[in-house]
Amino acid sequence: MVCCLLGIAMTSFAEDMKLTVPELEPKLTYGETMTYRPELSLNVSKIDAAATVTTDGWKPDFDFFKSKTNPGVKPYKFMDDMTFVGVPLFLAGWAIKGDKAMFRVNNKEGKANTQLLTDFKTGIDDYTQFFGPAMTAGLKLGGYEGRSDWPRLLASAGLSYAIMAGLVNGIKYTAKEMRPDGSTANSWPSGHTATSFVGATLLHKEYGLTRSPWFSVAGYGVATATGVMRVLNNRHWVSDVMSGAGIGIISGELGYAIADLLFKGKGLLRNDLEMDFENPSFFSISMGLGLGGKDIDFSLNDLQNRDKYDPSQYNLEDDGSSERLEFRAATVVDAEGAYFFNKYVGVGGRFRVRAMSAKSFGKYNDIATDNPNDYWQEAFDDIYLQANQRLDMAKANIGGAPITNIGGVVKSDHLAEFTASAGLYFNIPLSKHFAIGTKFLIGRSFTQELDIDGFAEGNVKNVNYALYVMNGKVYEDEEGKYFALSDPEGTGDTYSTEWNYLTLGAKSSTSFGTGISLTYKYKSNFSWRLFCDYDYTKKSFELTYDPYAFMKNALTSNAYDLLCNSLVSPYHALTDPVVYKKDKKMNYFTLGLSFLVNL
Repeated sequence: MVCCLLGIAMTSFAEDMKLTVPELEPKLTYGETMTYRPELSLNVSKIDAAATVTTDGWKPDFDFFKSKTNPGVKPYKFMDDMTFVGVPLFLAGWAIKGDKAMFRVNNKEGKANTQLLTDFKTGIDDYTQFFGPAMTAGLKLGGYEGRSDWPRLLASAGLSYAIMAGLVNGIKYTAKEMRPDGSTANSWPSGHTATSFVGATLLHKEYGLTRSPWFSVAGYGVATATGVMRVLNNRHWVSDVMSGAGIGIISGELGYAIADLLFKGKGLLRNDLEMDFENPSFFSISMGLGLGGKDIDFSLNDLQNRDKYDPSQYNLEDDGSSERLEFRAATVVDAEGAYFFNKYVGVGGRFRVRAMSAKSFGKYNDIATDNPNDYWQEAFDDIYLQANQRLDMAKANIGGAPITNIGGVVKSDHLAEFTASAGLYFNIPLSKHFAIGTKFLIGRSFTQELDIDGFAEGNVKNVNYALYVMNGKVYEDEEGKYFALSDPEGTGDTYSTEWNYLTLGAKSSTSFGTGISLTYKYKSNFSWRLFCDYDYTKKSFELTYDPYAFMKNALTSNAYDLLCNSLVSPYHALTDPVVYKKDKKMNYFTLGLSFLVNL
């Protein structure tokens, strides 16, 4: 009986404990906040290795000989990433290889006076050429995963540098081009620039394509700066740098192409970044070759204060002749960017540095002479002594030569322009990978002057003189001569002086620019661009030429005051600096290559 009652109770309790599941009805609601939790997603059919994130941070990677391959990484085909953009750079350098001239300017510190030398010198370019591999190795050692594992990376880098070394040295010692400083005949192409651009391509392949495009900008930006410094250091011509950059890019791409053929899918860690950039907004760095506007002429019409000169006295008749300063093809470096509202129209700006190195200073490089005292002879014969009287140098050397050393030092042989511009940009898509573009810019241009300093050393001289006064006028004799001058006499003192021998500069001016370009988009977020730009500006140039300023130190104060400052001397005007001013319309053309990051 008890068992029966217990069974009935248990049955009743079980029925009471039965769970009832309500029927679920799908319902779309609005205004509610939903949280997406990717760790609960079961859709793992498609994994992008380039988008994976390691949550436990970076770990140092010293597995130089251990091969590893991440799953889901697309293998590269042979020459899959070749762009051949280095070819036009190399050819551009080859085309202007003949645009050289060496002339005497600097004979200081025992340098031969048959070459162009400047005081500018930096050793930074000896180190920046290794920026690319240093960055790549540092990121890799720190555990920041890039395109390749260590064996594949080392093979790609080794092949790239081997190809570059073979091309550079093979051409160098075949062409035998003399360097600007006259040191060796192995100038073309530039090894530093080629090395730097190989490293930039290495950083671009490993981290720019897979991690962030700004790694590529940094690499190619430093490589471009390295090339410019090689020119400023007078170690290379512009042609050497252009060809060196081309060889560097070609070598880097070939090295990776061969490694892709050898390794196939092994040793790949990350895919290229894939970004959907239909909008042509961009940031770019460029290197170009500047043509046009290379010569500046100065004539008597440009001479300032002509009223203080007596043309009949100094044979300054204006026969239409002019003094010309000639310049080589310019090195042009740009940083440029634009934001596009759609596929066709945008706004942006450009910062351009254009440096033209001197090819010839005309008569202004004559400060260096084989016999220093020839310069003193010319100074006295042309300026201080009477037209019918010659300086007796034998007597002038009594008490020591008036000049024991004289010459010039080029502080800056470049006429550099810095231009900041802004305006409209236009883009016409031709296909998925190609587009034509143009722009219309207005900006302001600033000029850094060309500068040559003179230096002279010697023995201080005094000059005896006699004056004749007749009827309130100063004469020497009845022939109307002003002075009776004796040969310079030694004082026992020496002098050493430096001064501004020649400067050429220009005022700031408004600049107008346009151009046409062909863009090749070879990755989703990277492009190469060939461009031809035209820029116009009207410059007000000023040239100051002061050949005899050393005389202030070479003469006693009394002699200098009489000969150079006295109004009684018809020659005193020529001791002042000669100043020319000229307005010139400058038409610049620039051919170049840009590396673009699509934004």
